[in-house]
Amino acid sequence: MKHKPLHGNRFFFATTPLPCPYLPGRIERRVVTELMGRDVTDLHDALSQAGYRRSHDIAYAPVCPECSACVAVRIVAGEFTPSRSQQRVMKLNGDLRIQELPPVATSEQFALFSAYQKVRHGDGDMARMDYLDYQALVEETPVDTLLAEFRRRDGRLAAVCLADRLVDGLSAVYSFFDPGSSRRSPGTHMILWLVERANSLGLPYVYLGFWIEGCSKMSYKANFRPVEGFTAEGWRRLGPGD
Repeated sequence: MKHKPLHGNRFFFATTPLPCPYLPGRIERRVVTELMGRDVTDLHDALSQAGYRRSHDIAYAPVCPECSACVAVRIVAGEFTPSRSQQRVMKLNGDLRIQELPPVATSEQFALFSAYQKVRHGDGDMARMDYLDYQALVEETPVDTLLAEFRRRDGRLAAVCLADRLVDGLSAVYSFFDPGSSRRSPGTHMILWLVERANSLGLPYVYLGFWIEGCSKMSYKANFRPVEGFTAEGWRRLGPGD
């Protein structure tokens, strides 16, 4: 088992096996724990460094039977150099104004979130989320979380990035954008911004969640090099073939 419960006065639970939402024909199971208590920030940092992810006030990691396709990955921010295509993305989005805000949901964000889900993930559970569900996604956080809004020159909201601040980096929680602006590669632009922001804060990593071998929706995470993956032996540098 790659992800193990950490020791201490914490309860960890395994979820009921369910069909994997990413790889057809496979079964998903997670180990989860609640993020709470006076030491919640330290706990969240430790779990993130052990390959866990946060959703609302829960930290989780995959413990799937007979499958280890999910690999928690993080960009080594201080060593990152954008590729030519990533430089083009930065230039394409150079007109956007970025504002870092507290994690507070708005109706404007929700309208963009709904449009994004309808076009990009219309068959997923998140496409059925109402405003209160979206509000919970943004605001139900027991840790230090930021929300970055990316706006066009005319003030229209173009993209949103939700991220946690860790002791050693920034952790991307969720992002979405105007589905009509795909040619700008706004998803890539937001990751590039996170790397730039981590460097400005003197933080060594940007945590991207799980890269899943064989899942095209997650393949973009391997495009940010150097990148490390969490293994049974801890974090290790992933090569181009990984």
